[in-house]
Amino acid sequence: MSSAGLLLAAALFFPLVLAICCLSARFRARALAVVVIAPLPALAAAVLVPEGRFAFFPAPFRLTLVLDQPGAILLGGAALLWSAAGAYAASLMARDPAAPRFAIWWLLTLTGSLGLFIVGDVVNFYLLFTLASLAAYGLIIHEQSASAHRAGVIYVGLALLGEAFLLIALVMLSAMHPDANPQIRSVVAELPASPMRDGTLALFIIGFALKMGLVPLHVWLPLAHPAAPTPASAVLSGVVVKAGVIGLIRFLPFEAGAPLWGSVLIGVGLVTAYCGVIVGIIQPRAKTVLAYSTVSQMGLLAVLLGVGLDTADPGVTNLTAYYAVHHTLVKGALFLGVGILATTGGRRLRLALLLTAVLALSLGGMPLTSGALAKLATKPLFGYGWLAGAMTLAGAGSTALMLHFLLILRRDTAGNAAGSPALGQLLPWLVVVAAAFLIPWSLYPAVSGETVSGLLQPEALWKVTWPMLLGAVAMLFVHRLPQRLGAIPEGDIIVLAQAAQPVARRFSDRIGDIDAHFRRWPVAGFVLIALAILLGGVLMLQA
Repeated sequence: MSSAGLLLAAALFFPLVLAICCLSARFRARALAVVVIAPLPALAAAVLVPEGRFAFFPAPFRLTLVLDQPGAILLGGAALLWSAAGAYAASLMARDPAAPRFAIWWLLTLTGSLGLFIVGDVVNFYLLFTLASLAAYGLIIHEQSASAHRAGVIYVGLALLGEAFLLIALVMLSAMHPDANPQIRSVVAELPASPMRDGTLALFIIGFALKMGLVPLHVWLPLAHPAAPTPASAVLSGVVVKAGVIGLIRFLPFEAGAPLWGSVLIGVGLVTAYCGVIVGIIQPRAKTVLAYSTVSQMGLLAVLLGVGLDTADPGVTNLTAYYAVHHTLVKGALFLGVGILATTGGRRLRLALLLTAVLALSLGGMPLTSGALAKLATKPLFGYGWLAGAMTLAGAGSTALMLHFLLILRRDTAGNAAGSPALGQLLPWLVVVAAAFLIPWSLYPAVSGETVSGLLQPEALWKVTWPMLLGAVAMLFVHRLPQRLGAIPEGDIIVLAQAAQPVARRFSDRIGDIDAHFRRWPVAGFVLIALAILLGGVLMLQA
């Protein structure tokens, strides 16, 4: 086995081995220390391993690891955020008696989420997807509050539903293949000719849309992310939702195309992008606003993939991964930044707020930030028609949402006493901030095929500036609306559904009372018989 293959295998197995070691009493005391180093083999693999395919173990236990450009981009950004957030967690939870348990859930979620970016066979993709989904439950409920348990129950219920859709889709996809554990690329290449193509694609889109948080399957996200500890929120929003993104990249037939399902993704993505902004902009808590921002950004990624599927353009997967890694780093830095700002005061607070503002506005496409690069790289996909206009409006909405987020931060930190955060939390945050600025610049030429000098031209700067100005105007209008904050609770659809349960129960009870009364009525049986005879006579006359 080559050194490249071994390094890629270490990216998968190293955090899993550490999680198993943390089960022992002797190792448990150092559990928080290992969460920092667990993603480092994955980070090294993303940088050093050339594109290729590596097989381990004989059939039927074969494990195939694959590194291509989308996988490498996502793996590198995710590993960096996992490591930095792990360092933040090690400092934050140094005195938490439940820290070893948290570390085990952390390492298991890390194993699953990073493994998805490099696994190349059907069975192991499903196992890693399930591991990432279910282990994240332990991160969500760590604080053991009522809101955390409620968010955890909703999350795991929807996660299991997504697993069911995905499992059925994988069985349908692999049904005609002779190999018990086929390669993903092999079965996807055969999918366009399959008689079960449309059913399989529908199940894949539903299963992965649930993980991404696309409307109306997004309800777990604004409940789970605010309930989790700050470093867990960072990786949940920055990395774990990308399991759905890499799933769509791997299993949709971009080479052959599927215009109908591409249009479905575009439609669902746009609805999600707008809903995330509309509901998020009336939320009163910073972490909830960030969660709805993630919903909106996942909608934009769905639109990108939908365009690629509609036009049979496999190159869209690289651009999607590029946009996704921008979101991974920026959103991870923003969640960690919320924790930093809570313990910072005085002049340091102003500097931290300035950095946070630049990061937040990059999601709207602030010139020279990673958001501007991501939008300029993907803009040619949309042409100059209605879709280009819709995406521009979505970008303006992101600006408005992030301005709302910054106003909440200003309100929440106004009374902070002079002080500074723990160095063990500040340094990891600064690492992610620096990565959010630098990594997209370094990747831009390879992904877009253009030089970075073009980004400095007045035309390019104006393309990303005017939607931000539009978003700022929209924000001024929205903030003048009376009784806006909290009009829709976090969790929106599912909270409203739960609120309607008593009404539905009373309605059901009333129907039951009517039915019971009707059954006691002596004429009821004769009426039913008469109706049956009448219906039979009508059918006979029509025959």
